[in-house]
Amino acid sequence: MATMIVPNSIAFQLSANSLFFLLLIIFCSSCKTTYAFQGTKSKSFHHILHLNSLLQSAACNSSTQGLHHQKSSLQVVHKHGPCSPLHLDRAKTPPTHAETFFQDEGRVRYIQSRLANKTGSKAAVKVTDVANLPARDGRVVGSGNYIVTVGIGTPKKQLSLIFDTGSDITWTQCEPCLGYCYQQRDAKFDPSVSSTYSNVSCNSVQCSSLLSATGYLPLCSLSTCVYRTQYGDSSFSTGFFGKDRLTLTPFDVFDNFLFGCGQNNQGLFGGAAGLLGLGRDQLSLPSQTARKYNKIFSYCLPSSSSSIGFLTLGKLRRYGSKSVKFTPLSTSIQDSSFYGLDITGISVGGKRLSISASVFTTAGAIIDSGTVITRLPPDAYAALRSEFRQRMRRYRMGRELSILDTCYDFSKYKSVNIPKISFFFLGGVKLTIPLVGTLYVANVSQVCLAFAANSDASDIAIFGNTQQKTLQVIYDGAGGRVGFGTKGCY
Repeated sequence: MATMIVPNSIAFQLSANSLFFLLLIIFCSSCKTTYAFQGTKSKSFHHILHLNSLLQSAACNSSTQGLHHQKSSLQVVHKHGPCSPLHLDRAKTPPTHAETFFQDEGRVRYIQSRLANKTGSKAAVKVTDVANLPARDGRVVGSGNYIVTVGIGTPKKQLSLIFDTGSDITWTQCEPCLGYCYQQRDAKFDPSVSSTYSNVSCNSVQCSSLLSATGYLPLCSLSTCVYRTQYGDSSFSTGFFGKDRLTLTPFDVFDNFLFGCGQNNQGLFGGAAGLLGLGRDQLSLPSQTARKYNKIFSYCLPSSSSSIGFLTLGKLRRYGSKSVKFTPLSTSIQDSSFYGLDITGISVGGKRLSISASVFTTAGAIIDSGTVITRLPPDAYAALRSEFRQRMRRYRMGRELSILDTCYDFSKYKSVNIPKISFFFLGGVKLTIPLVGTLYVANVSQVCLAFAANSDASDIAIFGNTQQKTLQVIYDGAGGRVGFGTKGCY
């Protein structure tokens, strides 16, 4: 191993308030433009979509109030939208639809390959020296679309991090960048100027815990622990494993928070400074702050890139909906990072689809904040698509959009009826997907059903972030359950 010089020596300062306005919004996540439309909630099993209210907005709607105003609540924004601090970098253009789905496929493949070993064990991969890792072209970051602003160190350094329920370790790019650092909007964290930073020893229990959190054996450099984590095809971060002060709010400060100080990082992180791990492993944020928050957190993903959602740590004083329902975490998912769900059925327009229970139990399912489009077992998707197309047969089909094969041309309509899609989970939980989570809009002549099929019946199903928009999603790690409420944000 090459000899390296080790540097000597985080704040969700995000206010979170509710967003109320009358427009339901469908966001084209790979465009600069936000498509907004007014939807009427029908008393039947359909949403009514009024096409004459289609709007285009490139400005951030920062008006907030109410539902998620809490001390430990933080703002959540889409990393490519006008509300994002990364949006100020005009040199960076948001990904196209094709790029969005290409990146999404990379993340899905990564998750499914990781979960293919049903024993839940992660392969230990030998990592080369931190300063000598090749700066590969990480075409698939696979780490999510939503960011929060955090601070690390003393004095605290404000950083914009992607938050990810499918990852455990938190990391940020650090000076002196011994290998390679991609371009980020914030200035990089410099551990040498933080009075509370210290490196983690190679012989420590914390260093050994990296294997379960990242799937890679830690390395050692001059007695300092070295981590590595990888996403999708080839995006990765590697560097020194350290600890420092994490400030979530002025009232929520945690010393000795363990995180990665990245010295060699590659991938399409969209200018974010790193990643915030919200998984279930002992190194994740929920686990490290469990004494105060009891492994409870919740979020609401905004309906569009021009809106603001929230991430709340700890038990909520009140929920945005009186009908929050909880389903137990699935025991079939043995990987310590992911939050498993037991899907028991799907309905379209009030009709329960004829899908064998074995279709869902064979594959298993997780909920993931970083996957854009929900992936279903082939037989389940075929049944969903068939019933949806049957109920939409009066409308003209449009061109397919990458992985989305059921699209419509609404350019000649003033309003359309969209059948409501509901998912059923273990424990009798019925979740009706909001209109904004049912469709993916490229333009008025290409509006697509926002679901896709897995390539194999044994591939894990993934409940993605498009379907989670405007829902209040509550993760109760200690209680072993996930809850869903409606109208968490707009």
